Amino acid sequence: MVGTGIFSSLGFQVAAMPSGFPILLLWLMGGLLSFFGAVNYAELTAAFPRSGGEYQLLSRIYHPGVGFVAGWISMVAAFPAPVAAAALVFGRQLTAVIGGESETVARMAAAGLIVMVTGAHLISVMFSGRFQWMATGAKLLLLITLALCGFFLSAGQPVSFLPQTGDGDLIRQPAFFISLVYVLYTYSGWNAACYIAGEMEKPERNVPRALLIGTGIVTLLYLLVNAAMLYAVPMVDLASAGDGLAYQTARYTFHGPAVQIMTGLITAGLASAVSAMTWAGPRVTQQMGVDYPFLGVLARANKGGVPWAAVLLQSTLALLLVFSSSVGEIMLRTGFLMQLILLLTVWGVVHLRIREPDLPRPFRAWAYPWTTGIFLVVIGFTLAVILHERPEDSRWGMAILITGVVFYLIARTPKRS
Repeated sequence: MVGTGIFSSLGFQVAAMPSGFPILLLWLMGGLLSFFGAVNYAELTAAFPRSGGEYQLLSRIYHPGVGFVAGWISMVAAFPAPVAAAALVFGRQLTAVIGGESETVARMAAAGLIVMVTGAHLISVMFSGRFQWMATGAKLLLLITLALCGFFLSAGQPVSFLPQTGDGDLIRQPAFFISLVYVLYTYSGWNAACYIAGEMEKPERNVPRALLIGTGIVTLLYLLVNAAMLYAVPMVDLASAGDGLAYQTARYTFHGPAVQIMTGLITAGLASAVSAMTWAGPRVTQQMGVDYPFLGVLARANKGGVPWAAVLLQSTLALLLVFSSSVGEIMLRTGFLMQLILLLTVWGVVHLRIREPDLPRPFRAWAYPWTTGIFLVVIGFTLAVILHERPEDSRWGMAILITGVVFYLIARTPKRS
């Protein structure tokens, strides 16, 4: 979960809403919505513990065609895009550390990170797991250190985290819900455990634990880190920081070489985000290759159990995005598609409760139907705002969806299990 957004989305939010309370409210809302979504995903994945995420869930809940389109979106956008975005932030942070501003150098560094992580994940499933554990642990430690130092070592800025005059107007404007898309993008990954459910021991128990505990921890971490950045860095510098938030926070917190050292360490931590998506995403593509002869090459695995063809396809698409898109474009365009699929999947809980009330459910969504209903209403409203305010990003997403429908019509004869 912890990746690109935490180092880039705050700047977009401050530019539209230069006030502490609305921004922290955004991050709290994002965490609660993600937790409500995780509660519902836990019910579905415990009932159908198979790798593949929304691809296998929507195929089972609605129709194989719906699942195929969801899998197509995962394959060509929902996973390559976060990989590209995280790598781009890595590249730009790295150029800031070494004192350069070359966009070409930043994109080349981003491409180099993707190639390096891809190589690591092609070794074996066991090596992938160990690499991810180490990278994630180091990243979390660095983020907590940066946040605590931001509070205790920086001079501090005149920001209030309590409601102020005018905050209500900021919350009611469309920019608040556009900013929520950036926040939800930053929380994306809370559902990643369902993509590798088939590789887990006792998935009916461990997938819900991973979803709920992980989402809760990251929500607290995001609130802490964003509050620290708002406290340490002036609003004007946050608004102009783009994807250089880690550098700006270090600049106002440390002195001398410590600024470059901490920024460099945080930048290296982005390898964890690239690694996580390089691990989880190809499992969806591999499962589609298993089910559809037309995509059979994507099911191939090496001696270490790694779906090498799916990994190489995803990394290639990510590299194309690195050299063709900005981080903001990636976040909004894929954010629309990702929220659309989340909406359809969580509605599946309602659908199955009505159509299959006797279905064995090892885990049942907490506080149903409230958690389900709140998630559906807020995500639905956010999608409506995007359609109205950012139609070009919506059209980009719909084009990918329509392409998925076309490919399903070509490859719609699945193998019989």
